[in-house]
Amino acid sequence: MSKRNLTLLTDFYELTMMQGYFKEKDANETVVFDVFYRSNPFGNGFAICAGLDQVIEYIKDLHFDQDDVDYLRSTGMFEEDFLDYLFHFKFSGDIYAIPEGTVVFPREPLVKVVAPIMEAQLIETALLNIVNHQSLIATKTYRVVHAAQGDGVMEFGLRRAQGPDAGIYGARAAMIAGCIGTSNVLAGKMFDVPVKGTHAHSWIMSFPDELTAFRTYAKMYPNACILLVDTYDTLNSGIPHAIQVFQEMRDAGIPLTFYGIRLDSGDLAYLSKKAKKMLDAAGFSDAVISASNDLDEELINSLKLQGATINSWGVGTNLITAKDCPSFGGVYKLAAIKDKETGKFIPKIKLSENVEKITNPGNKTIQRIYSRETGKIIADLICLADETFDESNSLLLFDPIQTWKKTHLAPKSYTMRELLVPVFKNGECVYQSPKVMDIQKYCKQELSTLWEESLRLVNPHKVHVDLSNELWHIKNQLLDTYNFDTNSK
Repeated sequence: MSKRNLTLLTDFYELTMMQGYFKEKDANETVVFDVFYRSNPFGNGFAICAGLDQVIEYIKDLHFDQDDVDYLRSTGMFEEDFLDYLFHFKFSGDIYAIPEGTVVFPREPLVKVVAPIMEAQLIETALLNIVNHQSLIATKTYRVVHAAQGDGVMEFGLRRAQGPDAGIYGARAAMIAGCIGTSNVLAGKMFDVPVKGTHAHSWIMSFPDELTAFRTYAKMYPNACILLVDTYDTLNSGIPHAIQVFQEMRDAGIPLTFYGIRLDSGDLAYLSKKAKKMLDAAGFSDAVISASNDLDEELINSLKLQGATINSWGVGTNLITAKDCPSFGGVYKLAAIKDKETGKFIPKIKLSENVEKITNPGNKTIQRIYSRETGKIIADLICLADETFDESNSLLLFDPIQTWKKTHLAPKSYTMRELLVPVFKNGECVYQSPKVMDIQKYCKQELSTLWEESLRLVNPHKVHVDLSNELWHIKNQLLDTYNFDTNSK
C-alpha cells in the first residue's frame, strides 16, 4: 500500500496504439481528447465530478521504470526503439478540467487533454478509472445526503468496498458530496477529514453483561457516547440500559455533549419511535438516535415518510459500492487534431447509429449560464475554446437536436462562467487542489445553484446542455460530410 507507480495501469491496446503512432505517424501530432459521460447515474438530474486530485498525482508521477520496460519487452510485442522512448517518457501536454465538487451534466467535457497523440493515448484508461469511480460515489452520496434532509450522514463502507483503493477514494468522494465523517481511518489521515464511529456488537458480547459494556464505554468516551442497543433486546434491554448509563453520567456531573443510541437491526421506524418516547420520558430529548443496516436513499426516504425519529445515518455497502448503478460510464474520445501548417484544430467526430454516441467535435470549453436575478443555472453551453461572449448582449440558446426549442436571454439578465480550468500546461502542473473539506463547501454552493426540481431524486428536471451556434454548425457539416445510408446493410 506504499506509493505505487501507476504508469502501467492502462489497457494493453493503448501501448500497441502508441507503438503504431511511433512507427507510422508523427508521434508529436497534437490532439484533443475529451472525458465525458452520456447519461446521469441513478436517474439523477446531474452528477458531481470528483477525482481530479488523483489525476494530478498520476500525471505527475507518469514514468516507465526499468522493470516496466523489461516487462513490456517480455511480451514480444514491442521494438527496442519504442521501448527506449518509453524509458525516457515524460508527459508534456496540457490538461483542462472542471474542478472537483462541481455539478455536471451529460456530454460536457469533464477533462480535456491537449497533447501529442502518443501521450494522450497512454493516459486514457487511468483517467477514466479515477474520474469514473469518484464521480460515481460522489453522485450516489449526494442522493443519500439529500434523502437525509439535513441529518448527518456518515460513510461506513470500507469493509464492503471492492478493495482498499475503492474504500479510500470512495470515502474521499463521499466527503466531497456531503458526508460529515468516515469510518475509514486511513482516508481520514490522507485527506484530513473527520473520522467517526462507535463500537461493534462484539464489544457488548465481550463483557459479562450489556450494562457493564455500556458503562465501560461511557467512562472511556464521555464526550462521544453513542451506544449500540440491539445486541440482545433493543426495547427491553438495550435502550433501558443506555438510559441508565446516561442518568448515571448526569448524576456524576458529566456533561452530555454528544450522546445517544445506535440501531443496527429490526424495524428501524418502529424502534426509533419507541426509543424517542423512552428517551424523552427519561429527560434525554436531545439524545442522538443513529441508524445503520444496509441503508440507501430509498430506505432513508421511506423511514422519513414513516415518521422515524432517526437523526443520524451510517451508510455503508450501498453507498461505497454504488450498488444500484455500479458504473459511471465516462468515455474518452478524440475531438480534434492540430493542423501543423495553420496551427488550427481540425474537428473530428465519431458517428453512430445510436444518436447518443455521436460525439461533439472540436477543441471545446463549457460556459455555465446563470440567472442574474436568482443565481440559478439556466443551462450549460458547450462551445469552441476560442469563442467569446458578452453578457451585455442577448443570447440565443437552442436544443441541439430539437432546434425549434429556443430560449432568448435578454442583455444583462444572465451571467456566464467558464467551467474548464487549466491543470497542466506543457507538462507542468499549474493547479493547486483544495482540501477535501473545502471542496465539500464548494460542492454545497454548487448544489444551491440548481432548482429544486433538478435536485429531486425521482424524475428530476433535466438541465439543458446546448451547443453554441458555431459548434452546432461545425458538427452538422461533419455529419453531412460523413453521411451514410441508414437503409444499407
